[in-house]
Amino acid sequence: MRVIVLHSGGMDSTTCLFKAKAEGAEVYSLGIEYGQRLAIEMVFATKQCAALNVPREVIAVGWRKPSRPMPVNRELSEMRASVSSAFLPARNAVFLSLAAAHAAGLSADEVHIGLNCVDFSGYPDCTPEFFEAFRNMMAIANPQGAQIRAPLLRLSKPKIAMMAKELGIAKDDTWSCYQPTIAGGAVTPCLVCDACRLHEYAWNAIA
Repeated sequence: MRVIVLHSGGMDSTTCLFKAKAEGAEVYSLGIEYGQRLAIEMVFATKQCAALNVPREVIAVGWRKPSRPMPVNRELSEMRASVSSAFLPARNAVFLSLAAAHAAGLSADEVHIGLNCVDFSGYPDCTPEFFEAFRNMMAIANPQGAQIRAPLLRLSKPKIAMMAKELGIAKDDTWSCYQPTIAGGAVTPCLVCDACRLHEYAWNAIA
């Protein structure tokens, strides 16, 4: 089984990467360079691949992305209640389309993405409805192509953190922060954006 994992270096995608590797698949990490604010997540992804001896490939793309304000200090109930202002329209559709096309070149059997719908920041492209619609579309667009999987889709963040821990991933081994602080040559997470808040919630819940 040859599997491509859409892998950003965050907890969800890294858990998918480690899980596929643990299950015996021939795994490829696929990153998307799309003008992220910082390259720190790409550094984490590269380190994770080196630890697993997994090949890493990166597709560079660019489009006229709208500027997005980052909400801070939100409770989980707020995150679930409405679409976050940080939502980047069509991002996961773009990423999955690129991964599906890339999979054809690698003769991959599956593409894995770390979508999860239980604890999330109101993103419509992290929902089961989006995922099933994309899979149905891809079955028409490329009927003999790689199967699209979302192994974490219906898991809560604490359950994902527990799975990560069981796979050998520690809390600080991944990067999720949207707006890190850079000072004295060091990069540190802000601890107040939605991604940081979800990360802390997940790991504190299993401490």
